Amino acid sequence: MKRTHSAPGDPGTVTGAHAVLKAAAAHGVDVCFANPGTTEMPIVRALDDVRAVRPVLGLFEGVCTGAADGFARIAGRPASTLLHLGPGFANGIANLHNARRARTPMLNLVGDQASWHLAYDAPLTSDIHSLARPVSGWVRTSARAADLARDTAEALAATTAFPRSPATLVVPLDFQQATVSGALPGRRPSPGRPAVDGQVVDECAKAIRAAHRCVLLLGDDALGERGQRAAAAVMEATGATAYSETFPSVAERGGGLPGLDRLPYFPEAARAALAGADLVLLAGALEPVSYFGYEGIPARLAPPESVTRLAEPGQDSQSALEDLAAALGATPPATRRCGAPVVPGGGALTPRSVGVTLTALLPEGAIVSVEGGTCGYPFFTASAVAARHTAMTNTGGAIGQGLPVAVGAAIAAPGRRVVALQSDGSAQYTIQALWTMAREQLPVTVLIASNSRYGVLRTELDRLGARTDGPASERLTSLADPAIGWPALAAAYGVGATSVSTVDELAPALARSLLADGPSLIELKL
Repeated sequence: MKRTHSAPGDPGTVTGAHAVLKAAAAHGVDVCFANPGTTEMPIVRALDDVRAVRPVLGLFEGVCTGAADGFARIAGRPASTLLHLGPGFANGIANLHNARRARTPMLNLVGDQASWHLAYDAPLTSDIHSLARPVSGWVRTSARAADLARDTAEALAATTAFPRSPATLVVPLDFQQATVSGALPGRRPSPGRPAVDGQVVDECAKAIRAAHRCVLLLGDDALGERGQRAAAAVMEATGATAYSETFPSVAERGGGLPGLDRLPYFPEAARAALAGADLVLLAGALEPVSYFGYEGIPARLAPPESVTRLAEPGQDSQSALEDLAAALGATPPATRRCGAPVVPGGGALTPRSVGVTLTALLPEGAIVSVEGGTCGYPFFTASAVAARHTAMTNTGGAIGQGLPVAVGAAIAAPGRRVVALQSDGSAQYTIQALWTMAREQLPVTVLIASNSRYGVLRTELDRLGARTDGPASERLTSLADPAIGWPALAAAYGVGATSVSTVDELAPALARSLLADGPSLIELKL
């Protein structure tokens, strides 16, 4: 088949695969995280020609979907994935669930059987829409090869529209191979975040003045620098307190920003933090509810009738908070001056000493992907006094996000150091991400909190009043038999690694890793 590869807008002809990629590139997509199969080979071939889109191979689809999520969180614009039929899409669903909860813009390109072959119900044929709908805000199968460029443009417009969510476009194999017009639809301007109505701001200011105890709960873009400084002004003027939502998608931290902690995870502690509040004001956050239902504990964590919304997730929460501060006559307090954090004294590693050590050594502008509570919670608390950095957490709760999100973040911001703060159990879900880090030589420091158990599950057993050392409960929550050899496992994927068990060992190992050009892994033997 003759192929010509004309510039965007040129009326020449291209293959359908080229049309998809050219349309994506024209709308700002410059990375494709791919795990392709037979039905995606025309797109793989077209990637040779459409050099504006960088292909990045993941050995597992969950790495691809998580990486696209991490990329968009840091870059502020969508990347794409390339996935193989329904089963390949299904392998990526857990991290697509996280991306939907984080309101991440991303484009999933899913190859399908040739349109004329679907009727034969071949072994890999499936109902892709039924898989995609729960984790996508927009789903379509292209009906004609001539529609591919338009469908791609509409998918990207949908994924960036309020309130933002992944979009999934299913592309039949024969349409990818067909010859189509090279003309591309015009790029639609990004809609931006919808503003909060001034009347809403005035009503919230009035409610704060009347409240005896106000708690601000910040999420989404409210956790950017402007939002946090405006929230600090409100707190200074009114005596309000503030928390970050428990699992923010992105939060700016350190460097003199307010030392906001996360609303606690377990419902008893979260209810205690909100107790006595007659106003819980939501800025970019959802009303807090218990992650799971526990008998005798209300699912809604805020006191009844206390919740008022300033800004929906996806709206311009930062401007709304600035307008609220102005309505209250509040001005931002002076930048917080914190003493330089120091590495703690020697001794065996503990979650707290890991958090403090990382806080002390974290470079300016770093990005930290936090997954796993063992060291994640202590670090987040300690990091208020760290150098300025960006933290990402697991907004959707599906395990296996941390390493892939770190991959995407490193590609989105090549000049910034990325740290993946993991637990040993969660890291195994998408451990193949190490290979992509090695292949792309990404500056990622992976820290594995290695306690050889599913710690949160043992905590849940304790909450049930159940044994953690019974024959089943011990076997189903222990990772010690056989022990996971982290240095050997990392080496098998091309990543250098070491194990440490004391602060005196961790500090120099971490300092070296943070200066390395490529990825490295440190096992934290707790």
